[in-house]
This record gives sequence, structure tokens and C-alpha cells, in this order.
Amino acid sequence: MERRKQIEIEHYNQKAKEFRGGQTSALLASFKFAYKLLKENCQNKLVLDYGCGNGAHTVSIAKMGAKKVVGIDLSEKSLDIAKSRAKKEGVGDKVEFLKMDCEKMEFPDDFFDVIFDGGTFSSLDLKLALPELARVLKPQGVLIGVETFGHNPIANLKRKLNKLTGRRTDWAARHIFLKKDFKEVENYFNEIEVYFFHIISFLAFPFLSLPGGKIFLEFLELVDRILLSVPFLRKYAFKIVFIFSK
Repeated sequence: MERRKQIEIEHYNQKAKEFRGGQTSALLASFKFAYKLLKENCQNKLVLDYGCGNGAHTVSIAKMGAKKVVGIDLSEKSLDIAKSRAKKEGVGDKVEFLKMDCEKMEFPDDFFDVIFDGGTFSSLDLKLALPELARVLKPQGVLIGVETFGHNPIANLKRKLNKLTGRRTDWAARHIFLKKDFKEVENYFNEIEVYFFHIISFLAFPFLSLPGGKIFLEFLELVDRILLSVPFLRKYAFKIVFIFSK
């Protein structure tokens, strides 16, 4: 196995050990919108949670009405948490968790109706990941994702600090999705829809667990909606939500 993958696995195994429960992403406008898209598309469908981590999204998708959700990841510690979460949430019969490389999946061609990416791209080599995603997605299927966008200078500075403090690996810090990466996406997907979120509202993320944190976030997201109505500013969104199809 490549050293970069070993480092990512070690990083996320350690994060799993430090996991204390809770999930703040569901509070964010970006994830709320992605979940809306998922709910519209996953009814009675076979869904892949691509890079499932601790299974938070896997469980949520199962509760939305998916026929079955398969979560894959290389972090065994994260998968242990995911399995426990699914059992606790009462969806153990609708989900399956597999240790699997996202860049070299073991599924047949044209296998999944829907694929969800909850921010896995930065840990991967897109030149290897995208053809695999296109391969296992059915011809009429959809890939729905939420990714960090790499053009916001404040977020980029914070990312460098996170790398120095060990909160992010060097590979992940250097492989945030960029505007130019859509050229690679176009090699495998004919239809591309992109939505932009969080020009300034990401500044509220560290305070969501504090009194007034949610109100602060809602106010900044309101400001963001105004800012993002200006096409030029969309490049500086902290998150994008996308829908790719073949």
C-alpha cells in the first residue's frame, strides 16, 4: 500500500479513537441541501457512502428510505464506530460496512443507483478515484457530494494551521478540490451541477456547540446567500455541493 494511504489511515484511526459522538455537519446549509438531494434520489435505491468514516451519513441515508446503503472506508477504527452507530440507530439491517480502497473498489460495473461523497476527495488521487466512481455508478445514477472548495484565502490559512497541528494530513491539505478539477470530472461525467455555500459562515463552525452558536451560523448563512448571488464571489465558497451524472 502506498505510504500516503497509510498516513491517511493512521490519521483517521486516531481521529476515531478521539471520537466523542455528535455530528455538527447536519446544521450547515451545505449538508442540509445535500441531504435534500439525497432524500429526493435515494428512495428504495442502492446507495454507496463513499469514504463513510464513522457512518453518520450512512445511517442518515438509510433513514431516508434507501433500500440499502453500503459504506466503504480504509480506517478500521472508523468502521467499528460506524457499525456500532448503525446498530444503535436501528438500521443495522439496511447498511453494510466494508473495508475497501476508494481508488480501487471491488464492486461490479454499473452497481449503485446513488453515490454520496461526504468530503472524501481530499484524501484521494482524483485521477484514480473519478474513473472508479463512474465505473460503479449505473448509467442513470447520480453522484451527490459535499466537498471543501480550495479558493478561500482565510480557509486556506486555517488549513495550513490544521496541518501544522496534526488535524489534517499533508496530502489532504494539498488536495482540496479546486475549480480546475472540474476538467477532470468532465472526462467521466456529462452532467455537472454545482452549488456554493459558506463564504463567511464557516467562521461560525467552531462555535456551534456554544450558546448562540446556531443563531450566529444562521445569520452568517443569510449574509452568504446575498454574497453568493454575485457569480464572481462563488469561487470563494468554503463548500460546494455537486451532482454528477453520466
